[in-house]
Amino acid sequence: MLYKGLYNVARQLLSPPSFFKYGLNYSPMYRRTTGRIVSVSEDLKEVKVKLPFSYRNMNMAGTIFGGSLFAAVDPISMVQLNFILGKDYIIWDKSAEINFKIPAKEDVYIKFIIDDNMLDEIKETVSRHQKHDLTLHLLVTNEAETKVFCVVNKVVYIAEKEYYMQRKRAHAYNLI
Repeated sequence: MLYKGLYNVARQLLSPPSFFKYGLNYSPMYRRTTGRIVSVSEDLKEVKVKLPFSYRNMNMAGTIFGGSLFAAVDPISMVQLNFILGKDYIIWDKSAEINFKIPAKEDVYIKFIIDDNMLDEIKETVSRHQKHDLTLHLLVTNEAETKVFCVVNKVVYIAEKEYYMQRKRAHAYNLI
């Protein structure tokens, strides 16, 4: 309930991009990842995250710990889609995998881009089927984007709110 109260107050004081950036950066669960949101576009369709290389996320091999790489990526897409799509949709992370390419011994960056074509596809698919599993391929790179340290593939579940609530009620009563 504490988070809900803070959420309601902050949403009234800050613009959506500022609320997204500072709300996540100062939330204890995201703060511990050592990742930081460095920018959010006005339309919320582009978010950039930086994971600085430091003693706080270094493994015994002297590179960024894989769990830190994943944790810095984990909540962003779901939160971003929640902001963009609004209250008529339920959005959950469904699955994810991380494929390591080269060890990271420097700051890393991740861009989360939701373009208009992707939004049209989401809305059209959900309109037809009441739900959609969106697959995202996220690159963890250096700032110049000349090195790819890992690729995170995420599946995000998106459903019409009413459909989701009916399924949830049916599941609670063992009807499905």
